[in-house]
Amino acid sequence: MYKHALALNPYFGHSTPTMGMFPPTGLEYIAASMKDLVGKVTLLDLRYERAYQDPKTLSAFIASEIDLLCISVQWGAQYRRICEYISQLPPDVCTVIGGYKATQDVEEMFESCPNIDMIVRGEGEEIIQQIVKGVPNEDILGLSYRKDGRVVHNEIHPLPDVAAIAYPNRSLRRHDYYWIQLGVRLSSISFDTILTTRGCPFKCKFCTFSLNPLGQKRSYTERPLESVIEELKQVKADFVLFSDDNFFTNPKRSEKLCDLIIENNINKTFAVQARIDMAKHPRILEKAWKAGFRIFLIGVESPHDRILKHLSKGITQQQIRDAFAVLEQYDFFLHGYFIYGNIGETEEEMLYIPKFAKELKLDSITFQKLRVEKFSPLKEIVESTPGYHFDRIGGPVYSDQYGRNELKQIRNKIRREFYDSRQVIHIVRKIGRLGLFGWRDLMVVLPNLPRLFYKMAKRSSGKRR
Repeated sequence: MYKHALALNPYFGHSTPTMGMFPPTGLEYIAASMKDLVGKVTLLDLRYERAYQDPKTLSAFIASEIDLLCISVQWGAQYRRICEYISQLPPDVCTVIGGYKATQDVEEMFESCPNIDMIVRGEGEEIIQQIVKGVPNEDILGLSYRKDGRVVHNEIHPLPDVAAIAYPNRSLRRHDYYWIQLGVRLSSISFDTILTTRGCPFKCKFCTFSLNPLGQKRSYTERPLESVIEELKQVKADFVLFSDDNFFTNPKRSEKLCDLIIENNINKTFAVQARIDMAKHPRILEKAWKAGFRIFLIGVESPHDRILKHLSKGITQQQIRDAFAVLEQYDFFLHGYFIYGNIGETEEEMLYIPKFAKELKLDSITFQKLRVEKFSPLKEIVESTPGYHFDRIGGPVYSDQYGRNELKQIRNKIRREFYDSRQVIHIVRKIGRLGLFGWRDLMVVLPNLPRLFYKMAKRSSGKRR
């Protein structure tokens, strides 16, 4: 039995305005899964632990206390620096790496960090439990490990039952989470996340979040609502993001959860990701408002039926208009996601995005270039379409007609046309009216609002590990 396990989030500082806002939820799930199977678990988040950003300081702590080191490498940001940091940690302590980026770049991580013993591929809650229980490496599905000077990759692990997974133990946290940049707290509001379901029943071609790096798509599964309420009661933060891919997938369940939040007097500000289908349920929208839901992050993707069909979004422009005609009757803050640079999309069609968004009366928007992942259906389509290219998996798609520079110019035009002075004034008034942020915080919020919502969308995606 391991005596003391260290769960480490290896990201440094707060180089972007949203870097330190949310806890490392995926790592916290891992810590919770092994907590009762080891003597002690310590959770360190380097974004808040400046002393331990020196690998010598952390190495001294590991050498004196730790016999199992678990590190989550989730994002591509700071990847090279993180690998260099990990490679300087003690080689004689069992070191296990997990996370989306680690799963994506298994071979490269083993090569860059000779002290890594194992890499967990995919969702790791059940895998880490088998490791700490002492199950032989060769018998653990989803595990890659070193053996006799080579790396062995076991078969993929089935996705675990979400109802059986322990939710994060917030008593392990050494910090509350705020909006921090360059080590300075910029907001008085504290942030947290909660996950009540995993997976998505829809099959949009563009979606880079629904598949993990192994090509697995999780079927939609739900946690028991009693467990969700139990977790919410432990949340101290003011602002809570529901990390579900679509909070309203099961409307009856969503309504019941709203009822339980109200009955249990849980007073928080909530943000959720959703599809336009929620507009079909005005009674649930009313209850969502009473329960504290204030921000809806909605995937619109495109104003054009041809592109919506090509992306297999399953909706039309008219359905989008009808849905927002309902949603605008409520005082929710509505944020829309759009994709530009789609196959066959003209500049004129791309530049219709800000006009369409204003017609829908969206409060804010995020617009991202079309991207493809390894197992995305779009990958084959892009590869077989003359004149379209991408340089790497996860990278943006561009074309002979609309290259990187042209798409950058189009992006800037979209931003200028939507975020004009009138829209900014509208956002300020609405944020103030809804009490989403204090007036003191608005100077920070406004210029970073699109990036904030994009980050929230990524946290609401399958890339949690």
